[in-house]
Amino acid sequence: MENNVLVMDHPLIQHKLTYLRDKNTGSKDFRQLISEIAMLLCYEATRDLPLEETTVETPVATAKTEIIAGRKLAFIPILRAGLGMVDGVLQLVPAAKVGHIGLYRDPKTLKPVEYYSKLPLDIDQRDVIVLDPMLATGGSSCDAVSIIKKSNPKSIKFMCIIAAPEGIKVFTKNHPDVKLYCAAVDDHLNDKGYIVPGLGDAGDRIFGTL
Repeated sequence: MENNVLVMDHPLIQHKLTYLRDKNTGSKDFRQLISEIAMLLCYEATRDLPLEETTVETPVATAKTEIIAGRKLAFIPILRAGLGMVDGVLQLVPAAKVGHIGLYRDPKTLKPVEYYSKLPLDIDQRDVIVLDPMLATGGSSCDAVSIIKKSNPKSIKFMCIIAAPEGIKVFTKNHPDVKLYCAAVDDHLNDKGYIVPGLGDAGDRIFGTL
């Protein structure tokens, strides 16, 4: 595995991922699981945030403590499935700004087509985490990161739940400077570009449009 690919094998993540994969899990529970897994992944993806010392008055005495050192974050979900991860990450970092990038995969060419892009105005002052549940062919994720790089953010990370080896290969080749966080690396892509065993179409399962 590439050095900048981190697979989060925490028991809580793997437990929730099992139910996420289950075809019998309904949209309500699926959305909840996506949000919870995103929160746990975000916990790891923000592990390197810098801290600075401060002091607070406890009920007993003055305590020397630490807070995040003014680091500004932005979450950029790739529409539409990436929206399912937003609530979870915002519970951890409620002050973060949220942008959106709209890409869909052409069913014939399997290549991404951009239809929407709205990023925070001060993105050049922020560290960005891109959100998408699935890294399949790698086309959409690579294009989204390329779009964001044009705005010169301070840094970019990519966070997904399930990745295919083919997608990881494409992503790390095109963006070797971007760390990739995921919960699982699956076996392969089928001839329709779906991850196997995967969990089906994440967007359809989140929004109940099966």
